[in-house]
Amino acid sequence: MVSSVKVFKKSAPNGKLTVYLGRRDFVDNTSSTDPIDGVVVCDDHYLQDRKIFASVTVTYRFGREEDEVMGLSFSKEMQLICQQVHPSLVSAAPNDVQQRLMNKIGGDAHPFNLHLPEEAPVSVQLSSGSQHTAKPLGVIYELQVYVAKDSTEIPHRRSAVSLAVRKVQYCPLDSPCRQPSAVVSKGFVFSSGKINLEVSLDKDVYYHDEPLSADLIINNNSKKSVKNIKCAVVQHIEVTMTNNHFNREVASVESKEGCPIGHKGMIKKNMTLTPQACNNKVKAGIALDGKVKDADANLASSTLVGTGKDPNDALGIIVSYSFRVRLNCGALGGELVADLPFKLMHPVSVPGETKPQNAKEDKKIEIEEFASFRRGFSVDQH
Repeated sequence: MVSSVKVFKKSAPNGKLTVYLGRRDFVDNTSSTDPIDGVVVCDDHYLQDRKIFASVTVTYRFGREEDEVMGLSFSKEMQLICQQVHPSLVSAAPNDVQQRLMNKIGGDAHPFNLHLPEEAPVSVQLSSGSQHTAKPLGVIYELQVYVAKDSTEIPHRRSAVSLAVRKVQYCPLDSPCRQPSAVVSKGFVFSSGKINLEVSLDKDVYYHDEPLSADLIINNNSKKSVKNIKCAVVQHIEVTMTNNHFNREVASVESKEGCPIGHKGMIKKNMTLTPQACNNKVKAGIALDGKVKDADANLASSTLVGTGKDPNDALGIIVSYSFRVRLNCGALGGELVADLPFKLMHPVSVPGETKPQNAKEDKKIEIEEFASFRRGFSVDQH
């Protein structure tokens, strides 16, 4: 059986250094993160007494570059790791794709593996809406491979290759399957009785572009009446650098069917919503997993933390979701609000590469330019 594996390359401006990557997304499973692996090709005659280094830098931009005046900066840049690739100081066996690339290219190919720190934040970008910004807001990673005499030397742009990579989280295979529900009630000062609202979702984890189905049970034991029902999917965003919290509705629907619900009235309803990034491109502050102009950009996935870890210690931009139901009880009655948290994630890739030891498969290497690299070729190439 012959299958193809896409590998993408990018060369330095002087053409002396070329980097090959099989993927740009590296998965954080809350206990460890996949290494950033690839192959670098450079002629030893060009190196002379110099070495090849690889570094990963994260840029945390929490404000517009256009608003930076009087020395004020709204971004933090940190180098997470810098490692000597050739001559390598770490002995590690190349993976299958690296080995095939080395066999295809020849002796000037050198594999590398970079391990991100466990506390590194997940890649998230904030939409600027209809406003144009020079640099995107959010957490952005960059892999740079360059030639230098030592790691402290500032790399020259002509002999360096920079590639955008991402740290992503997928839905864990061992996630508990539960059915979240909430019951809330509202009483009134000058009126006896209460309005009771019960909300339940059919599961706790939803995948991107999957419809959310919620069951509502409204029981009115008060003398007030329910005028209408509004349901919304709310994205909760926390920017840890500035300790800012804000919410954005990414899907909503309003219904007056069965309303008004008067005294002793009871109604059961099913409401369905599908949160999608394509319906929120003009809204500022929406957290995405890519740039707004990308056709395959999704809403940012829910941020997960490992077992036994404090969620308050998470860094970067923290994203969570809730299903919100509002019952309008009139001008004097106010609103009855119920929030039901859930997770919005990407499904984990089925490990199709796991095969019996005696099963052999020929994989053809297809090399393309990094400029055509899409996120569709993410985590299941190896």
